[in-house]
Amino acid sequence: MVDPQVFRDVLAQWPSGVTVVTTLAADGSRIGMTASSFSSVSATPALVSICLDRTLYTHDQIAQAGCFGINVLAKDQIEVGRRFAGMVKDCPDRFAGEEWSTAETGVALLDSALGWLDCRVVHQYDGGDHTIFVGEVLAANAARRSAPLLYHARGWGQFADVLPEVATLADGGAVRALRERGEDPESVAAVIAALAGAGVRVRVLDLVGTEPGADPSVVAVDAVDTQAALAAVPTCVDLATTTARVGDRLQAEQALSLGIGTVEVIADLGGDPVLGADPDEALARALATIEGIEDRAAVTLLDPFDPARAENVIAAVITLAARGVREVCLPDTDGRATALEVRALLAEVTRLARPTALRVALHDRDRLGLVKALTALKSGVTHFDTTLGGLGGAVATEDLVRLLETLGVTTPADPHTLSGLAQQLRGEATSGLLGPDPVADRSELAPGTSTPDTVGAAG
Repeated sequence: MVDPQVFRDVLAQWPSGVTVVTTLAADGSRIGMTASSFSSVSATPALVSICLDRTLYTHDQIAQAGCFGINVLAKDQIEVGRRFAGMVKDCPDRFAGEEWSTAETGVALLDSALGWLDCRVVHQYDGGDHTIFVGEVLAANAARRSAPLLYHARGWGQFADVLPEVATLADGGAVRALRERGEDPESVAAVIAALAGAGVRVRVLDLVGTEPGADPSVVAVDAVDTQAALAAVPTCVDLATTTARVGDRLQAEQALSLGIGTVEVIADLGGDPVLGADPDEALARALATIEGIEDRAAVTLLDPFDPARAENVIAAVITLAARGVREVCLPDTDGRATALEVRALLAEVTRLARPTALRVALHDRDRLGLVKALTALKSGVTHFDTTLGGLGGAVATEDLVRLLETLGVTTPADPHTLSGLAQQLRGEATSGLLGPDPVADRSELAPGTSTPDTVGAAG
């Protein structure tokens, strides 16, 4: 005979989800308790089981009522679980403070649960000091998208955050920032070559004005001619590994025809009353811009971490992933997002985006950019937009690479090259970044010459 304490200790190592089991008393009043001994039994017909101690009041009520509800708790519902486990003192009504619905059997079903099942008892089996109730599922609802509440080692918890093995970086701001501060084309070309050579994807062209409050549909073309700007990209950089941010379909087609690998478009889902923007219209406009080229397009959702936009952002991510868009980018606009807001949104959308690559572009306001980068990593994000030297207030590429190194997360980016390049950028000049030899521009490329690959955020 196994020692009872050893038996309980072994079972304590088995993690399980946490549910609230509900039923009806003879007078129709609501009954509920916390339980983890819940399991699926059959898909066709839909059957589930719960195992309850014979001494429990809820056990007798389910046996008499012939029905029960299963409410699957989310990671943020520990207090609900504690309340229905009888662990909260002075709680005369466990159901108070929550929204409940009914379906087929009339049992209480928790609206805020991850999901619920409304069941009719079809079998009862003796299981030692427990009874195994098998229920036919009459109604079901998956209400939320979040991580579940777990019970393990006699404690409440959730899945541990596992850091990814690999993360990739794309520089979305260095080229524009250098051009805006008046650097000469040769210096800009040198930076492009150095970034690409260090394993960072580069946005080589930006045709959209994104100043705070600006209408993202208004195109602000760079002072440099599009073809001239691309012609100045060093021959050592494969254009297919670069990106261009565009404002309309014509620009997208032009960029792709010139060899750009990925075009980036913007969608503002905030419903700005001044601009007359509507979230659905903004998303539809972005989708129209990339129709037929979704696998070569990235969509940036402005100010996505604003809690007021969460519902629109989640819906947009689902739509974009379903349409086969290559990437979805979530920028921390002006660094306004808190780490908790970053966590809250990414906990919802990271899995919803798959297989579309989800990128996060973080601002370094108050020097908290790396904190939010770590939060994103722990939320499952593996693709990041940064800017060399922290130009424009973004998280510095070299800083994020150092963080990834300390965490044991592999990245194709070369930290030594990036660190040296950033040091030169913070000086007065950017010339000579690749040494004494001049950087050949694309106009010098001989027919048939090949260029090396660079791993980017979609890689």
